[in-house]
Amino acid sequence: MIMLSVGRTVATVLIVILIILVIASIVLYRYGKKLEAQQAQQQPIIDANTQTVSVLIVDKKMMKIKDAVAAGLPEEVSAQTPVFMKLAKLPVVKAKVGPRVMTLMADPTVFQQLPVKKECKVAISGLYIRELKSVRGGSVPEAPKKKGFFAGLRDRFTKK
Repeated sequence: MIMLSVGRTVATVLIVILIILVIASIVLYRYGKKLEAQQAQQQPIIDANTQTVSVLIVDKKMMKIKDAVAAGLPEEVSAQTPVFMKLAKLPVVKAKVGPRVMTLMADPTVFQQLPVKKECKVAISGLYIRELKSVRGGSVPEAPKKKGFFAGLRDRFTKK
C-alpha cells in the first residue's frame, strides 16, 4: 500500500515536470520566432548602411559589455543590450580608421579571421565589422573550422 502511494507521487511529479518543460519549450519557440522576425526586419537597414573601409587592426579581445564600454564603445550599446546578454562576451576590435583610433564590435567569425597589426579592408555597418574583404600584404585567412566536442578533447590530451 505504501509503495503504491510512493509510486503515484513520483509519477505525478514526473508528469508535472514534463508539462512544465513542454510549456517552457513552446514559450521559447515563440520568443525565438519573434526575435527572428525582428532580425529579418533589421537586415535590409544594416545592408544599406554597410560601407567598405580600410582599417589598421591595433588590438582585438573578447570583452564583457561593461568593459567594452569602458574601452571606448558608446554608452548606448550597454543601454540597448538585453539583460540576459550583459554577461556574455563581445568580440571587440581596436582599429585605426583614418586618423582616429576607434573601438568596434565584430562578427564572431570575422573576429577570428582578423589579423592583428595589419591593414585590412572590411565592411563596416556603424560600429559593427561585418565582413573581411582583404588583407594588405597577404591573403584573407579562412575562418577556423569548428571541431566537435570529442575532437577537441582528443587534441587537448594529445598536446599534454
